[in-house]
Amino acid sequence: MSDESANPTDAPETEADGGKTLGGSASENTVTRLRTRWEGARDREVTVIGLTIVGVAVFPYLFARAPVVSDLLQGYQELASLMLVWGIFAIGFDILLGRTGLLSFGHAALWGTGAYAAGWASANITEFPLLVVLIGVSVTVVLSVVLGFLSLRRGGIYFAILTLAFAQMIYYMASAPLSFITGGDNGFTGVEIGSFLGVFDLGTELPSIAGTLIGTWRYAFIGAFLVFSVAAIHRVLNSPYGIVFRAIRENEQRAQFVGFNVWRYKLAAFVLSGTFAGLAGALFTIHGQYVPLSSLYWQTSGEVVIMTVLGGVGSLLGPLFGAGIYLWVEYIVSGGYPFEWIAPYWLLVLGLVFVSVVVLFPEGVWGLVGDLRRRVATRLEEQ
Repeated sequence: MSDESANPTDAPETEADGGKTLGGSASENTVTRLRTRWEGARDREVTVIGLTIVGVAVFPYLFARAPVVSDLLQGYQELASLMLVWGIFAIGFDILLGRTGLLSFGHAALWGTGAYAAGWASANITEFPLLVVLIGVSVTVVLSVVLGFLSLRRGGIYFAILTLAFAQMIYYMASAPLSFITGGDNGFTGVEIGSFLGVFDLGTELPSIAGTLIGTWRYAFIGAFLVFSVAAIHRVLNSPYGIVFRAIRENEQRAQFVGFNVWRYKLAAFVLSGTFAGLAGALFTIHGQYVPLSSLYWQTSGEVVIMTVLGGVGSLLGPLFGAGIYLWVEYIVSGGYPFEWIAPYWLLVLGLVFVSVVVLFPEGVWGLVGDLRRRVATRLEEQ
């Protein structure tokens, strides 16, 4: 009897204790999972930024004395800086295309606006490179808000056509009515870029390494912005905003039903993408100290789409590789490498490369790199 009477009184205490234990365990597990996820994201961020820094540091050497590779690049050192500039443009564009699922044919307007604003600022306000870039980016952000507000009222193909239409309107304004500012068909030629921090002339060669000149301070200046861009985009894409961007890409209606203001998030993605387009445009002006009218033409929008698809839509570093491949074909193959007769057909070569990548490697060059890495890892584990 004592045992039977003891059970009812003991049971609630055990259940209560068990309930508290289970609740505490669940809470601890949640905290542990969040901590593990945060630490993993932080480790990936450090890895990505570290690889980007190493890549930026080593990249100019490929144009100087690296065996075999330097022959492929024909010693065209300024091309290294140009690849970084377009790389920033491409990874910023992928925020919209690869992460949010929006195809814009109007990013030339944002790139060109950043370029023209930076050029005009250098000629009329300041020659200080950082301020020139800041002004170019600021003007582009304002334009991004306006274009995004007007274009995102429609989706799908209508959004793409609207962005193209607005971009062509801006191109026309720059070519004729505003030619007294932009220079019209002649482009903007009054760019004046001063020294960085009043010490480093961006055109001065960097200190040589083992007797090899690897680039200028201009390259280092642009490279620093590339590292910043990769770090910033990686942080955003791994934030709650980035998760919502992916949700919109996968199923916009479901994201809306869950309670997210889809239009606001798409506008945020458009403005963020436009910000990096403006940054790239401003750096393009600093790189070439000239702004051609073609910066605003629709072809520029098409080029960044091709670069992004070549490298890998939805990957952070893939568009960088896509930009490099595109510019290599445009500047090296068009110069007659590896055969003189191929120079006039560089667009055909580019088309063949693009079709081959899309058909054989739908995830782009970066997807191919990922597949090779996984295969190597699998074979190593099997051994």
